[in-house]
Amino acid sequence: MSDTHLDIASQTQSLGGQGTAGDYFALLKPRVMSLVIFTAFVGIVAAPGTLHPLLALVALLAIAVGAGASGALNMWYDADIDALMKRTKSRPVPRGAILPGEALGFGATLAVGSVIVLGLLVNWVAGALLAFTIFFYVAIYTMWLKRWTAQNIVIGGAAGAFPPMIGWAAVTGTIDLGSISLFLIIFMWTPPHFWALALFRESDYAAAGVPMLPNVAGPDETRKQILIYTLALLPVTFLPVFLGVTGLIYGAGAAILSAVFLFYAISVYRNREGERADRACKKMFGVSILWLFLIFALIPVERLIGVLT
Repeated sequence: MSDTHLDIASQTQSLGGQGTAGDYFALLKPRVMSLVIFTAFVGIVAAPGTLHPLLALVALLAIAVGAGASGALNMWYDADIDALMKRTKSRPVPRGAILPGEALGFGATLAVGSVIVLGLLVNWVAGALLAFTIFFYVAIYTMWLKRWTAQNIVIGGAAGAFPPMIGWAAVTGTIDLGSISLFLIIFMWTPPHFWALALFRESDYAAAGVPMLPNVAGPDETRKQILIYTLALLPVTFLPVFLGVTGLIYGAGAAILSAVFLFYAISVYRNREGERADRACKKMFGVSILWLFLIFALIPVERLIGVLT
């Protein structure tokens, strides 16, 4: 643990940890958790076969708690750099509402509990995937990649791409090409999504010493990479169609949404100065979140239309 981690611990020790229920809920990163729950739900819906509704609910709850555990462990370890960034300095640990040890214990308990519940009540393939996801996010991304390489988001993005695979495995007990296609959509989406954020939060990451791509390779190279990854993402969004996971409704919607995503990536690439550049990046960041939600929402919508017709 770094000296800054120890400083935070010593500074907040006198408070004894004054965290409220809201502070502990914030440790779970609820906005990230909501996206995890949704993509895991889509994995359950898209998978061949059926899962008892009660077991589906248990699976989603366990995946949500596992995601929250990852968030809490991330905030425990990243308390030092969170304290240096405007976007994160009000989080419970750097603010002193929750002690680092409390965040660690809370996250570890939730992590172990979520994996055991998913494994015992649903199946151990899904449980093992959830355990690996938590390990990957905390140990590989948070503790290693994030502070070591500008490719942190590229490799670390895998952690956020596993939930639909876990949902799929909860139904089938397997990992196959269909679930991998859903994984790849999120995996390829993550770099342009986060690099858009990094462009208008460049000074934050610089202050914290996090080697995000704009700080290492420069804004222009980051804009280029956003466009490259967006172009690579577009064919990946059609993999579920080619693999028979989805049909024409998804395909048509994906074509429209991909064109929109490409439009905003081009806008980021072209607008490089002043407020117009920041505005383009902020728009792409916001649109990218909506894009992922809509891409995945097409799958249950298509299933529902198929049931009703």
